[in-house]
Amino acid sequence: MPSADEQFAGLRKGLLEFAILAIVSGRTVYVGDILAALAPTPFTTQEGTLYPLLSKLRREELVDYQWVESGQGPPRKYYQITEKGAERLTELTEYWRRLSTTLDELQAGR
Repeated sequence: MPSADEQFAGLRKGLLEFAILAIVSGRTVYVGDILAALAPTPFTTQEGTLYPLLSKLRREELVDYQWVESGQGPPRKYYQITEKGAERLTELTEYWRRLSTTLDELQAGR
């Protein structure tokens, strides 16, 4: 039987944008910070998945980045949420709560 991660991969992938917006909403972060925050969760991912999603979020003006010099190598991109991204995060949070409430009510037979 497939693991829960395998069974729900599509759902998890769809929620990854939500998870990333939640991470960048709190502070300016480097890709390594995002990967570290996701690692102990069901949203664990790799750079090959994360970079295209961050590019998509930037094109949609939900996140932006700034280059910061690094004492350990080349400059790094540090991401932060935009005003539009904060609005999207609020919408996603409210929608998730409605979905969760609805599923709870359906399960309880209301």
